[in-house]
Amino acid sequence: MSGQPFGPDVVGAVSRHMNEDHAADALLICRTLGGCPTATRARTTGLDGDGMDFVVTVDGVDVPIRVPFAHRLTERAEIRREVVRMYREACRHLGIEPRPADA
Repeated sequence: MSGQPFGPDVVGAVSRHMNEDHAADALLICRTLGGCPTATRARTTGLDGDGMDFVVTVDGVDVPIRVPFAHRLTERAEIRREVVRMYREACRHLGIEPRPADA
């Protein structure tokens, strides 16, 4: 791939936002799309144009995982859309109703 399209400031801001405001959503994503159905906690640790990195807690052990994006991202505005898509896909997998987009 062609390298990291997002600078450290963007990666840090997105990671903080996910950890502070969307930790439960990250956990759903990791349980379904990340292949860790028994994870009890998820923390966003980074991202690049191809996916998002997390550390999940499984049976009391922290495990790094990566969840790939559906397509390569090159612009910051694409990150939110892709994370919302992943959250909605995770909800579908679990048979739960996602929050409205503006919630």
